[in-house]
Amino acid sequence: MPAWRDGNREDPKPCREQDRGKFEIVNRDGRARIGRLHTEHGILETPALLPVINPNIRTIEPREMWDRYGIGALITNSYIIWKHEELKSTAQNEGVHALLDYPGVVMTDSGTFQSYVYGDVEVGVEEIVEFQRSIGVDIATMLDVFSRPDMDYTEVENCVEQTIERAQISIDASQDTMLNGPIQGGVFRELRKKSATEMGKYDFSVHPIGGIVPVMEQHRYKDYAKIMLSSLPNLPPNRPVHMFGCGHPMLFPMSIALGADLFDSAAYALFARDGRLMTPWGTEKISGLVDWPVITPSIANLTPKEVLEMDEKARTVILSKYNLEVSLAELSRCKQAVRDGTIWRLVERRSHQHPALREAFLWLVTNPSNSKISNLSINQMVLDEKLASQETGSESGVWEGSWDWIVNSQTTPRKGGEPWGGNDTNARPHIIAARNFLFSRWHAKADAGKGSSEVLILHGRSGPWRERCDNLLTRLIHHAPGLEVMILTPIGLMPYSLEDVNPFTHIDGPDWLWRSRPNLQLIRDELENFSLGDRKIITLDLRDDNLVIRAFSKLIEHGVLDEESRDGLVDGKNFENSQLKLRRRKSADKFAVFFNIQSELSHELNVQTEFVINRQGRIKNVLTSSGKHLASFRLGDGGLSLNNDGAIELHSHRRRGIPKGFMESEIFGYTGEGLAWVVVDEDAEPFIRQGRNVFHGFVISCDPWIRPDEACLIVNSKGELLGHGISQCTSEELATFNKGIAVKTRDGIKLED
Repeated sequence: MPAWRDGNREDPKPCREQDRGKFEIVNRDGRARIGRLHTEHGILETPALLPVINPNIRTIEPREMWDRYGIGALITNSYIIWKHEELKSTAQNEGVHALLDYPGVVMTDSGTFQSYVYGDVEVGVEEIVEFQRSIGVDIATMLDVFSRPDMDYTEVENCVEQTIERAQISIDASQDTMLNGPIQGGVFRELRKKSATEMGKYDFSVHPIGGIVPVMEQHRYKDYAKIMLSSLPNLPPNRPVHMFGCGHPMLFPMSIALGADLFDSAAYALFARDGRLMTPWGTEKISGLVDWPVITPSIANLTPKEVLEMDEKARTVILSKYNLEVSLAELSRCKQAVRDGTIWRLVERRSHQHPALREAFLWLVTNPSNSKISNLSINQMVLDEKLASQETGSESGVWEGSWDWIVNSQTTPRKGGEPWGGNDTNARPHIIAARNFLFSRWHAKADAGKGSSEVLILHGRSGPWRERCDNLLTRLIHHAPGLEVMILTPIGLMPYSLEDVNPFTHIDGPDWLWRSRPNLQLIRDELENFSLGDRKIITLDLRDDNLVIRAFSKLIEHGVLDEESRDGLVDGKNFENSQLKLRRRKSADKFAVFFNIQSELSHELNVQTEFVINRQGRIKNVLTSSGKHLASFRLGDGGLSLNNDGAIELHSHRRRGIPKGFMESEIFGYTGEGLAWVVVDEDAEPFIRQGRNVFHGFVISCDPWIRPDEACLIVNSKGELLGHGISQCTSEELATFNKGIAVKTRDGIKLED
């Protein structure tokens, strides 16, 4: 059992001196990330909740937060300490950690929020930063200018400008102390963007998103989401993002999914004083409870009535602990969801638990003109949000592109089933990303001949389709080589050649999802995305008996085949040839989609490929005719894993020059350009050839289409292949991070003797 559970948790060890202030990502799900912030008082794992401590009113002692709750960081107000002579003297003589009796990371606020509540503060810009440094805080905060939601554009712009003007002065005053650089801008997108862009140019350690408390107090969660999407994409990704004043667990999932790393909460104590309980779905009054909405350690042996009958001080302490425990539990739930790759499913579920959260969710997934949500389901989300926009007068057009920042960082395919969650399923960012990749990277076969004017739509059954349909497809390749075959799934159409690719093949839901009658107009709209909109649609229900006979009868009815083809017969040798063609088509299409190579090249590489087949009849390995191992089919998610011979082959087909520097990420503007190159410096070269990982700080350039969890080629400054691996980040992250793993190397390319 960990020592801290006995109340004797060890004090943290300082990080390495060279790592102080650095931030690294150790796990991610799109823009949601598990990180490590290195400080003199330990390495703080994020996302993290920093309880607010008023040094004059300690509802829960900081030491108890460290020992009992394992809290790694807290925040206190330097302005309050500065104004209170006794506190100021103790802090300056013994340090803020001794003042609070807390060994972990201590962040301090500057007094900006006090200026919002009470008016102007009495301390100067340099003075408050110098004071924070003098009392030994780990992370100080500059004195920014608070912008309220009721301010007009000119007033908020003035707040942004003043904050930017104070940036360098504050950094100079902080010296070697880590410093927060808050982002202001009210509810104006352009001002938030300007604030983030300009503040990001300065050497801050953390970027708090300021001015959000009034928005949250009014339950304006759609505006809260807009503030995040206008700020975060414009900040350096190697710095943690702190949602200043956000401490309600209800907002944790959405905030983390959008890229938040730090939260602070005074609400755990403030709500307790008012007899209010925090839950992941909202706030409840203890006066109306007979049973607890959530059981936590602090109240496990008490009833609401017993707590209500306590004196005010004891009741406040108990409810503060309850609120803190509920908040920590939700944060832990979010972190595990990031590790599991399910953070957006958690956001989806939470959105149904509060109307303001639902409004924010609908805006996120529809208002940024998200045209890639599947129309093959009855999708009411877009209509709901349009109605909401008319009511609030929101302008959705100006937000185009913001959602791409979320979608283009998604991992796809991913392992495991895809639980169906109604219409919301189609709006999950990784599903939209998977569809985008099919639309942009997959291409119909160029074969002329029978079937080239038609497309066969298989429907009526969930996967796996291989056992039931491969025999049919093998016969169709012989009789109608130009026919394109697609599978209708609840999240859209997919080419049959990719029939085992997640998430399309792994939708977990009721059988009627697959049995609904195909809507030909919606299918036609969907086929336009695949450049097949001009083809004649033929549908085939996979529940039909004797599938081959039924399919060939339909094709004869539609004039694709002649009457003598009705039985779909193929002799042994031709059957084997057609079977090999089907496997090569599957391999070629996966090369195009997962290795980003042109369709013509992918088919050229697979003209003479051979295959290792497992006992279930699935392709295991892709080999050249001479036996070189190019790639392996991943059985867990339907993806493709590259081998050394494949890396060498793909490297030889590079058409572009060696990338210079780091461009803004652009996934779909470089379709067919091949695997992204990551260029490392000469110090890293021998280690990469040995199969060691690529670490941040050793990358000198990369291609802009690199994205997390996608295969990439590792080269030196001359363009020579050193190895291949799986990227952990985007181009912007490669350009800015200097701590952590940039590429997980699968294998190195050894120098020949």
